[in-house]
Amino acid sequence: MSPEQIRNRIPAAALGPDGWAKPWSDNGGSCLEAKRLPGGRVALRQSTDPASPALILEANEIRAFVEGAKAGLADDLLS
Repeated sequence: MSPEQIRNRIPAAALGPDGWAKPWSDNGGSCLEAKRLPGGRVALRQSTDPASPALILEANEIRAFVEGAKAGLADDLLS
């Protein structure tokens, strides 16, 4: 699959079964899985529905999210 074909809402299953990781888990089976893509992009999917549409984030978007979360900028989402 070419990088141009990988876009938001692509079925996550189309990205293949390998390379998915669970860096965020609630230990209850409902996890957000991430997969590194060419060019630094990252695909996200819901682990309980691996064929669901994937969210594709550009390298700068995932970097901003992770750095912001580390800095506490997403803490209000937890309450």
